[in-house]
Amino acid sequence: MSVPHAEAPATEPAATSGRPSAASRDFRGFWMAVLPPVLGLACLVLIWQLIASTSNSGIPKPAETWAQAVQVFSDPFYSNGPNDQGVGWNVLASLKRVAIGFGMAALVGIPAGFAIGRFEFLSRMFNPLISLLRPVSPLAWLPIGLLVFKGADPAAIWTIFICSIWPMIINTAVGVQRVPQDYMNVARVLNLSEWKIFTKILFPAVLPYLLTGVRLAVGTAWLVIVAAEMLTGGVGIGFWVWDEWNNLNVSSIIIAIFVIGIVGLLLEFALIKLATLFTFEEVKA
Repeated sequence: MSVPHAEAPATEPAATSGRPSAASRDFRGFWMAVLPPVLGLACLVLIWQLIASTSNSGIPKPAETWAQAVQVFSDPFYSNGPNDQGVGWNVLASLKRVAIGFGMAALVGIPAGFAIGRFEFLSRMFNPLISLLRPVSPLAWLPIGLLVFKGADPAAIWTIFICSIWPMIINTAVGVQRVPQDYMNVARVLNLSEWKIFTKILFPAVLPYLLTGVRLAVGTAWLVIVAAEMLTGGVGIGFWVWDEWNNLNVSSIIIAIFVIGIVGLLLEFALIKLATLFTFEEVKA
């Protein structure tokens, strides 16, 4: 009986000797999460430095842009009149327009997507119209907004609305059409009302598709608002870019590009977290 007790301690280290420790796994995971993005940003800065140093394009170097960024963000909420405001006010103005236009598109697009996906007659009726209007550039709708609403702000919001509505309609309708027919057969056997079908069957099944449409719509809206504000003027990140170009301040334009990218990244991250809360599947960017 003494032999098994003597061999037992020797077998356990042999089984675990080849496994990495928990600390080493955590360390490796940390570097895999941090090092690739840092190297990517370093490559971007290096290429930027090389282009700025070897060309006569007038592009400022990273160090010059950083100094300008420190000055810009030292007081992001100053206000010296309607056409001279800090970058913070410009970003907030753009986000406000995006929120209003996107919210209106969600109120119209999501119910329309459910109806088009649920009823074949509506699907056949509206699919040609969607196919016709969806490829139109969002900025092509801006003159229509200026003509109808007689103002830059409502025209920009209208442009956001018209470019945000299509992803939500299409993704929601596709989600409804992909609900398994067995679910609908059970609902028919149980004689469920249309409201019960919507709340108990359609909405839970379509939610991942709906959230995908919302993410696409927000990304599109944030892209379009910059171009719309360049054309309409006023306060906004797009107008700020155009105003800095008129002042030949290229460093501020580069700063604005990074600000636009960071805000878009934050919006995307927030929607991914929202989608993760309401779905069982892992949501990736």
